[in-house]
Amino acid sequence: MLDVTRLRALVAVAQHGSVTKAARALHYAQPSVSHHLARLEAETGARLFQRAGRGIRLTEAGRILAERAAEVLGRLDAAEHELAAIAGLAAGRVRLAAFPSAFATVVPDAVTRFTASHPGLELTLVEAEPPAALGMLRAGEVDVAMAFTHQPDPTAGTDGLRTTALFDEPLFLVLPPGSPRRRGRLADHANDAWIAGCERCRAHLLERCTAAGFTPRIAFSTDDYVTVQSLVAAGVGVSTLPALALAAHRHPDVVVTRLPGEARHVLAATYGDPPDPPAVTALLTCLAAATNSAGDWSP
Repeated sequence: MLDVTRLRALVAVAQHGSVTKAARALHYAQPSVSHHLARLEAETGARLFQRAGRGIRLTEAGRILAERAAEVLGRLDAAEHELAAIAGLAAGRVRLAAFPSAFATVVPDAVTRFTASHPGLELTLVEAEPPAALGMLRAGEVDVAMAFTHQPDPTAGTDGLRTTALFDEPLFLVLPPGSPRRRGRLADHANDAWIAGCERCRAHLLERCTAAGFTPRIAFSTDDYVTVQSLVAAGVGVSTLPALALAAHRHPDVVVTRLPGEARHVLAATYGDPPDPPAVTALLTCLAAATNSAGDWSP
């Protein structure tokens, strides 16, 4: 493979017409340039120069190699500038997937912080529930996945996933109008009909109700937190919702009561070996800042 430094010497000689001028332009010593040219001729096995008075001129082989070398060096220089821009957060792209209630609450603040701090970076957003978001992360379709889990994070350190804890999101009982405001207990509603959420949230509800000594009677299931509250307000049943859902939309007629000790863990996941690319690290920093400034998300 041809040496880049020797190619630079060749291009400089082609541009300036003499070894002396080429050495001055490259800030090399003249003997160093002469050495690079001699080594380049030895590597190629072709005569690249011939004397012309006090200077030198390129042979046909030298001219062709100099033209191609200028193209290659131009692309290398462009690549170096692009990589420097990305490393310096002046250019590049980062993609975020997050669940709906996060998009309605945390993500807008994080986006504002990110675009204000790094205007040269392109930020792409995708709405997805945690299983789909983590699948997209593994497939390389996004760079960061904002997700939640009801248990201590089972994905951390597995299958290339790395997670950063953002905050614990309280869970609330959502009750029909006129319900007494009291300490939230699932067991108090063992005889009520229930509005269940997404598949993962429904599984968690069944688990917690079983632990409280009863099996809930599911009247309806939906992953739309607006619909959940409308159905509760209409007296169809009771439900549980996380704080972000209630912060995003609060039906004026429902009664909410915090469930002591119940929370889901919100996290940001990345994929692959550390360290993360600078743009990903910048986005994680903005997500953390947005969640820290928001308090406990109590409705």
